[in-house]
Amino acid sequence: MKQPHIGLEAAMGFRYAILPGDPGRLDRVAELLENPMEMAYNREFRSLAGMYRGTRVLAISTGIGGCSAGIAVEELHNIGVEAMIRVGSCGALQREIGLGELILASGAVRDDGASKAYVDPIYPAVADTELLMYCMESAKELGCPYRVGIVHSHESFYYDEADADSSYWSARGVLGADMETAALFTIGRLRGVRTASVLNNVVLWGADTADAIGGYADGESLTAQGERNELLTALGALALLDKKESAL
Repeated sequence: MKQPHIGLEAAMGFRYAILPGDPGRLDRVAELLENPMEMAYNREFRSLAGMYRGTRVLAISTGIGGCSAGIAVEELHNIGVEAMIRVGSCGALQREIGLGELILASGAVRDDGASKAYVDPIYPAVADTELLMYCMESAKELGCPYRVGIVHSHESFYYDEADADSSYWSARGVLGADMETAALFTIGRLRGVRTASVLNNVVLWGADTADAIGGYADGESLTAQGERNELLTALGALALLDKKESAL
């Protein structure tokens, strides 16, 4: 049955997916795939498919926030997708993290609304261990700068306590902030889907977030390279997973 939001169905046979937020980012994904083909486009959910290193991969945008990301996770699970990797942007919560540096999320602070709608907040939001290791292996192969650790997933981009929250979580060693990772990890774990999150830092610690996001949208060189690195990292990780599962 065709899913109501993403417009895809189980007969398409997708097992692996990357989940960028921005529908426009799929244009850059297409450049990295063999024989890319547009699949569907409804609301924020634009999808295309192609081959990467012999692995068939679906790329589907999720828009902004955990609620729309959660819809994508649920409907992708419904059509048989087994592993999903978010590829998105984040803001650094540590001073030493540079623009374009990748954060591979091992877990997320569940400060969003979407994940809390599913299960008690005491339930952890953590990446699939094997998929996270493949992301690390893929990033190492690329030779790009990356860090592994916890991210803070918040509910809204503009809210009054944003600066205070950032300082609080920074002091506790959290690496970066986004809006989707906690929902991805929580819903994925509950549904038996392997998940990982690869984030491109587009805001230096202490910088104005709105101004930095504007520069990212304009394609500043460091953040643009970070975007390419996160896409290649995620695609490479799924290819590694597929190779391992095909050998079983």
